[in-house]
Amino acid sequence: ATRATVTAALIVKNEEKNLKTCLDSLAYWVDEIVLLDSGSTDRTEAIARQYTSHFYTKENWEGFGKQRQAAQAYVNSDYVFWIDADEVVTPELKASILEALTKQTANTAYSVNRKSWVFGRFITHSGWYPDRVTRLYRVNEGGYSDDLVHEKVLLKEGVSTQPLVGDMTHYTYDDLHHYLVKSASYAKLSADQKQKRGKTTSLSSASLHAFACFVKMYLIKRGFLDGKQ
Repeated sequence: ATRATVTAALIVKNEEKNLKTCLDSLAYWVDEIVLLDSGSTDRTEAIARQYTSHFYTKENWEGFGKQRQAAQAYVNSDYVFWIDADEVVTPELKASILEALTKQTANTAYSVNRKSWVFGRFITHSGWYPDRVTRLYRVNEGGYSDDLVHEKVLLKEGVSTQPLVGDMTHYTYDDLHHYLVKSASYAKLSADQKQKRGKTTSLSSASLHAFACFVKMYLIKRGFLDGKQ
């Protein structure tokens, strides 16, 4: 059946470990793959060019939101599908995406459900699952916010979001060291963003937030069922 065209878009840096598995899950069914690199020093570019000629570089880092905006500018398809290098499209999700592209429902964007693999197992409680994020929309109907981190898809007025079927596997943390490095980086960006917006905090509020987060994730949302991870 005739369907709308779709580009898979990624922003990357030093992703040689994950990139091949990610791109393998996109091969032969998306119409185009666009990657925007922010200064990789490993084999990221060499791996990417095995799958696409649309590899671009923007080393002037202005945050995740603006980097995604810059990547979307290279998209030439009807729809853009966003995926990170540490994510993999499952066959069920692929089928759901292709069905949506065939229907081409007007004024509709689509969310996917991420299933995260952390420290050797899938996390299915703790508030981590289901984890729905908007990832598929018409190029002329949406785009990312300017946020330095925790950027969001902003859709035009009148565009609604529908869920796709199937999970997207998210290989988020390899080990505790990887978690600490990654979370510290995100925390710094988040703090910078809040400072620019004139927000302040204190040690007491941080401590209260940490305790409340533990109660919410580990007890109320049954994180204890995810074992030592």
